[in-house]
Amino acid sequence: MERIVPHERNEHSRYMIVRAGFFLIRARRLELTRYHISPHQAYLLSILYTLGRGTTLKELSWQTDRKINTLSVNMTKMERLGLVKKVRPTPNSIHLSYELEEKGIETHLKCQKPKAIKEIMSVLSEEENQQLKLILGKIVNKAEKYKLEKVPK
Repeated sequence: MERIVPHERNEHSRYMIVRAGFFLIRARRLELTRYHISPHQAYLLSILYTLGRGTTLKELSWQTDRKINTLSVNMTKMERLGLVKKVRPTPNSIHLSYELEEKGIETHLKCQKPKAIKEIMSVLSEEENQQLKLILGKIVNKAEKYKLEKVPK
């Protein structure tokens, strides 16, 4: 059976970017199954660990390009797993931030080095990797303009 692939140049490039992303995420997901977390949860643990303090949903939203309500659901799941905890400056405060629990720190430290991604990306030389970063950076910069709710006509 032959794979159906777009032939138009930009569509083919987009197809290849999405396909590569799919396989990278799938490899990372398989790697993280032993820790019972998703790649997105591992990324959130990494952000919380790097910031090293109470982090608000607004800050996480900015870091991840995800909506606050989506992050709220993710953080609630992670709280139930004992990875993070909610922190309020005072008991009745509406200001809310998140910090890593001990289990979250341990999980982050165990899964912070994605071996599968490193193995997959090893097909690129250092120069090719730098070129890829530049090219994808251009695409991301242009695509961020379409982060709005409505796509321009």
